[in-house]
Amino acid sequence: MKKHSELTSIEMVDEFLQQNELVFLYVSRPECSVCHALLPKIRELLEAYPMVYLGHVDANQVEEVASRFLIFTVPTMIMFVEQKEYIRADRFVRFDRLEEQLQQIYRMYS
Repeated sequence: MKKHSELTSIEMVDEFLQQNELVFLYVSRPECSVCHALLPKIRELLEAYPMVYLGHVDANQVEEVASRFLIFTVPTMIMFVEQKEYIRADRFVRFDRLEEQLQQIYRMYS
């Protein structure tokens, strides 16, 4: 199973981004049913990309995440490469398009 980290503070988010070259940040809220449905699918998708680290943030617990990353809805997924945003997907995700984008980035790093 791929490394999956629960990030419970904005400092942990910052540290996670600094320590890992390829980061997929998943921001959700406990009351969001779409969030609960998508997270297992995201985990499954990322199993094919072992160099990508998944960080999960509860936006209720880490309120600063919304302003820091301009998040207006959940779930929001952001792919960072060397701390720079490369992919962003919100709410309803087209997995075929997301996987295509992930493959393009991953090829550059593997």
